[in-house]
Amino acid sequence: MTKKQRPVHLDLRTIRQPVAAIASILHRVSGVITLFALAILLWLLSYSLSSEAGFLKVVDIVDGFFVWFILWGILTALAYHIVGGIRHMIMDLGYCSELETGALSAKVALGVTAFLSVLAGIMVW
Repeated sequence: MTKKQRPVHLDLRTIRQPVAAIASILHRVSGVITLFALAILLWLLSYSLSSEAGFLKVVDIVDGFFVWFILWGILTALAYHIVGGIRHMIMDLGYCSELETGALSAKVALGVTAFLSVLAGIMVW
């Protein structure tokens, strides 16, 4: 009886992930980004509603290129999470669950998100 040679150390940088796996991982990452962003945005809303001075302080915080860039990133993460969630719901219904159609749906989700990201950039700036 011979023992199978199994890899001892997996280097994740050398393993080529399929596009469907990348899309699924990005869906999880975008959910975490959206969760933390929502907490920060709710804090800013609460602070801006506390007083006139609080509102002016939030206006000063938000008025800047770096914050606009972060807002654009938040909107992009939210858009991808929504698109990825719709993709996962369609797959849960039994559609696009084969290898080829799953890869195609992942590419479509990434393309739709790229389009929505451009629209979000136009809205922000």
